[in-house]
Amino acid sequence: MKIVLAYSGGLDTSVLLSWIKEKYHAELIAFCANIGQEEELQGLAAKAKATGASKIYIDDLREEFARDFIFPLIQAGAIYEGQYFLGTSIARPLIARRMVEIARKEKADATAHGATGKGNDQVRFELTAAALAPDLQVIAPWRDASFREEFPGRAEMIAYCQKKDIPVQASARKPYSMDRNLLHISFEAGILEDPWMDAFAPRNKGMFKLSVAPEDAPDKPEFVTIDFEAGNAVAVNGKALSPLGVMKTLNRLGGKHGVGRVDMVENRYVGMKSRGVYETPGGAILHFAHRQMETLTMDREVMHLRDSLIPKYSELVYYGFWFSPERLALQAFVTESQKNVTGTVRVKLYKGNIMVAGRKSPVSLYNPRMATMEADPTQAYNQDDATGFIRLNALRLNVAARVQRKLSHG
Repeated sequence: MKIVLAYSGGLDTSVLLSWIKEKYHAELIAFCANIGQEEELQGLAAKAKATGASKIYIDDLREEFARDFIFPLIQAGAIYEGQYFLGTSIARPLIARRMVEIARKEKADATAHGATGKGNDQVRFELTAAALAPDLQVIAPWRDASFREEFPGRAEMIAYCQKKDIPVQASARKPYSMDRNLLHISFEAGILEDPWMDAFAPRNKGMFKLSVAPEDAPDKPEFVTIDFEAGNAVAVNGKALSPLGVMKTLNRLGGKHGVGRVDMVENRYVGMKSRGVYETPGGAILHFAHRQMETLTMDREVMHLRDSLIPKYSELVYYGFWFSPERLALQAFVTESQKNVTGTVRVKLYKGNIMVAGRKSPVSLYNPRMATMEADPTQAYNQDDATGFIRLNALRLNVAARVQRKLSHG
């Protein structure tokens, strides 16, 4: 049997690699995706092989992540439960898809992951596998009672590694868990399980990696321009950039001014509520600026229809249905809606805030001559026409009011 394992080189996946290999008498191929987590990848190949992997793939997927996953998400205006920019959610289908590709190339029988049975990631990994490779088995050790019995805690994992001569650096466990990629960093569990605890209090400054506290941000605001073409950002401050370049630049600028921090209690797909703290500096700027570009260039009815679909689209991403037919259908509509979302937005960044400071477009639908409160020199809008417009819209209200009045007077 041959199995492709999502591998980071940390304690958990090191144990998983060895344990799965023994239990299934299998050949293990390790896979690590570079999606902007900035983790130290040097020495990972040697570590995986020393732990028992026959081969390891370390793939730089950052440009693909930005272009094919983050940017379509931004075009859709997606934000889960009004706050979460879906940073972890959107990364999982990319990782799982690459695992399937490697499994096909290596003629593997299964893929494996280290997601727990309580979280969303297990669903995201496995729904992607179901959509792309239904014949592949998926192994999830944390849902195996024998695995949980053998490893009830971190101490047992460290002891297992020592016994097996697995090269891991056992360090003191952080008082929270962290997941990082190009779009965000998420923090959860540990000290964050108390929703009354203030994650942004000065004593917790050391937790954050991408952004300074708004109180510590520069006292002078910074203006940033973002150019859009068909709904995608193509330049920052006049400099043409790839999707990856856009994200890296906006992360740096947003982090400098402390924007994009979120603390929320969210509804996991498996049914429980969980508290998550997020840093999404670049994504927050891009989401805001994109919306500003749409206000100038998108038809009202198209915008309102798209907006009505944001909760559904966001759910599909959060729940792991990126490769579902309904998400693909929604994306087709989103792509169509973005054809004229072209122009430039200027934003002001200041102490945790993102404020619009201007927008312009060669295909703007805003007509100042028509909207002006002064006399319209073009006569494009005849105010007298509003009388009939209002009368027709009031008709059903008038009829209902007369009926109710008649009923109340007997």
